Amino acid sequence: QVQVVESGGGLVQAGGALRLSCTVSGLIFDDYAMGWFRQAPGKEREGVSCISSSGVTTYYASFGKGRFTMYRDNAKKKLHLQMNSLKPEDTAMYYCAAAPSDYCSGFAERDFKFWGQGTQVTVSS
Repeated sequence: QVQVVESGGGLVQAGGALRLSCTVSGLIFDDYAMGWFRQAPGKEREGVSCISSSGVTTYYASFGKGRFTMYRDNAKKKLHLQMNSLKPEDTAMYYCAAAPSDYCSGFAERDFKFWGQGTQVTVSS
């Protein structure tokens, strides 16, 4: 049984930082590209970042470039998202997802087979 579990969310002031983590079990982690998505209240879910199965290549949505860093530890089956210079508009539920592919092909949700339950990030102004 595949399990995807996010952690690390919380309440932070604008300008602060958080590191989200995602632990995966039940699959061969380094066979999967991984993605972070988020959904703010009243808005559609959107892609945040994606990383290839090897960890060599990462992609970021425009709002995250320069502020967010995604990386993975294949030995520990863990994924991380370091978020710096947080803004109130970053407030959302953040989801980790696994795609059975070596490479990211964008943020199409249909490409991601396994999803976590999410971790809440709240940025106060």
